[in-house]
Amino acid sequence: MAGVTASEIEGDKTPQRASAAPLANCANCQAPLGGAFCQACGQSAHIHHSLLHLAEEVVHGILHFDAKAWKTLPLLVAFPGRLTRRYIDGQRKNYVSPLALFLFMVFLTFFVTSFGNGQLLGRDANIASLTNHAASAKLRVERNERALDEARKANTGVAGVEKALAVSRKLQHEAEQRLLYVVSPEKANGEEAIALREPGWFDKTVSKIASSPPNPNANFPELEKTFRHAAENPELAFYKLKNTIYKFSFLLIPISLPFMWLMFFWKRDVTMYEHAVFVLYSLCFMSLLFTVLIPLSILNQGWLIGLLVCLAPPLHMFLQLRGTYNLGKWGALWRTCMLLLVANIVFCVFIVLVLMKSLH
Repeated sequence: MAGVTASEIEGDKTPQRASAAPLANCANCQAPLGGAFCQACGQSAHIHHSLLHLAEEVVHGILHFDAKAWKTLPLLVAFPGRLTRRYIDGQRKNYVSPLALFLFMVFLTFFVTSFGNGQLLGRDANIASLTNHAASAKLRVERNERALDEARKANTGVAGVEKALAVSRKLQHEAEQRLLYVVSPEKANGEEAIALREPGWFDKTVSKIASSPPNPNANFPELEKTFRHAAENPELAFYKLKNTIYKFSFLLIPISLPFMWLMFFWKRDVTMYEHAVFVLYSLCFMSLLFTVLIPLSILNQGWLIGLLVCLAPPLHMFLQLRGTYNLGKWGALWRTCMLLLVANIVFCVFIVLVLMKSLH
């Protein structure tokens, strides 16, 4: 180990430029060359020193990844068990490694979420949806006004209801401005017209939380206070939430491995490495599914989102379990049910921890 470390430190003592004549020794490890590539480390015997070759290496790397991706992604979606089993058995030349694919999918997921504010609806559908949203905002204002009257009569919780009423009135004004901007852009307020768009399910949920009066009988008052504070400034809260999930998403892997072991602990031929590959490819598919759901949520395709969320994960888990571990239908079925339960528990715990850390 010391020799290797010393050779790495002293590596800058080797010649930095290649002469026109062929090299007798590898420029990387100094092993004798016997062909176009070094037999010890695999580096090319011919060393390039041109900007054109640098660009060529970049293009080659991109195309090489794409070639692997085109073979990996279809199997990941349609035949996850076959992909996982092949990688475990050593057929890795043509596929993206699970860890590299997981890191790429995490990046892709949060890259796509940054475009979640785009306007994708047609004008007529947009007007209809905005009209419904403005009507809902008006109803919340009326409900909070009645709640304020009742709170003043009871002389309790007035401050909280007043704050909720102020927020609901602000949200009603924004909803009306969104509608006015689509119907008659010239009549909308110039400053408020910036980034006016059709609110998706996330915006509607945040508005509902922020404009609802405080619940004095809440089981977890601190958690409700945290969510309400985040709903009052959703842009900042969502930004902090995305960053926290991005940083700690890798924790899903070690959290999931013990549960995978519990489902196969009596099988001596199943190793933790196989579970790790299984979990990584499974998380890759879930990330890919999430990136598909984002544009669907912007398009307000709630029925399609519900269909995909209900059917895609269990079907994918069943196929991957059966193909990876060579299970029968019954063995794969009961493990799928257990894995769904475990996945929901792990995901809920992970989200709550992330929320508590990012929103404080």
